[in-house]
Amino acid sequence: MTLQRRPGQLVIAGFLGAVAVGTALLLLPIAASGESASFMQALFTATSAVCVTGLIVTDTPVFWSGFGEAVILVLIQIGGLGVMTVASLLGVPVSRRLDLSSRLVAAASTRSVSLGDVRRMLIRAVVIAGVVEASVAIVLTVRFVVGYGEPLGRALWDGVFHAVSGYNNAGFALFSSSLMDFVSDPWICLPIAIATILGGLGLPVILEVLRERRHPVRWSLHSKITLLMTALLLVGGTGFFLVTEWDNTATMGALSNADRILASFIHAVNARTAGFNSVDTGAMHTESWLGTIILMFIGVGSGSTGGGIKVTTFAVLAVVIWSELRGEPDANLFDRRISQGTQRQALTVALLAVAIVVLPTLWMTATSRFHVDEILFEVTSAFTTTGLSTGITGSLAWYHQVVLCALMFIGRLGPITLGTALALRANRRLYRLPESAPIIG
Repeated sequence: MTLQRRPGQLVIAGFLGAVAVGTALLLLPIAASGESASFMQALFTATSAVCVTGLIVTDTPVFWSGFGEAVILVLIQIGGLGVMTVASLLGVPVSRRLDLSSRLVAAASTRSVSLGDVRRMLIRAVVIAGVVEASVAIVLTVRFVVGYGEPLGRALWDGVFHAVSGYNNAGFALFSSSLMDFVSDPWICLPIAIATILGGLGLPVILEVLRERRHPVRWSLHSKITLLMTALLLVGGTGFFLVTEWDNTATMGALSNADRILASFIHAVNARTAGFNSVDTGAMHTESWLGTIILMFIGVGSGSTGGGIKVTTFAVLAVVIWSELRGEPDANLFDRRISQGTQRQALTVALLAVAIVVLPTLWMTATSRFHVDEILFEVTSAFTTTGLSTGITGSLAWYHQVVLCALMFIGRLGPITLGTALALRANRRLYRLPESAPIIG
């Protein structure tokens, strides 16, 4: 079976190629401020950037030079838009149209539901990303100049880098403490948070909301679920962290009430696969870690720049459970019946994700000196492409870091995409077996 008939394989090849090129560039002496990067440092950083994760084994602003930071920025942008999306767009001005093979590849990368709309969606993806990133970059640049006295050139670079990193849910920062120095500054934290939320909604939702902004009743079930779950998780997450960290002097305890609310909101936003932190994540209470792990695992919207099992998957499973508890034959939401195929897909994604997180956690706990809660946090952060860390990533053995690279890669592409691309052939049964019902529970 040819690659044209398996676009998922081309997407994987594209991401692997981007990681390989990024690793090679980061290995160059010019990419580091001092001694050249080791292969593991370059590979981990390139994988984290392409997979828009944000986990690091080196201090980004200290270890990498301006050239290295630029490489990371480009890898983030490529990873956020999708390698195959960028490749397809490069061919649009030349060919003026995409052939079927290119459309299939782009559809697999962007989660587009209609092959005929792929070309239009790819262009809109770049336009929307450009508008959001430019707007946020301007606000940040002005704030860095006016509020912190940075030279215009440096402020512009900081503004652009964090705007791109925010919209693509990457979490890379040009400050050693991420956003901790700006925990009380809404002019820095909120623009990045807004970019993160927009990037996490996904292109299909953004386009539909813009098109039908005056007629919310026309929004699709996917958009309604994504917007509702995003709001619930942001409000619920903010309240949860406000309660658990209120008296923790190592995080929010020393802040004013208003700053505590801001810090809790920022953490709730970034726990959903963005990776910036305005408080010390490693100093948080264990219950806050657990809440963060749950938010990371759920993630953001499908077709977005973020990871996790996605809010639609979580919502479908919740509705299925609720319907089963009530004894209803169908799972209904917003006056729509959720198909059996969608229910099975949600269950498959969730259970695969649990297995992908649990198995490496068990192995890494048994082969490292760190506690299971720290390992579970790092593994979940890697798989969900979040980038938040308890601070142990750089201290892990090289083989543990290789596992985290694999988890970031799997999490970026998605278990279903990866499994489908690697399958030798699709099996179709021409018959159905007699039905039976084993005892459950």
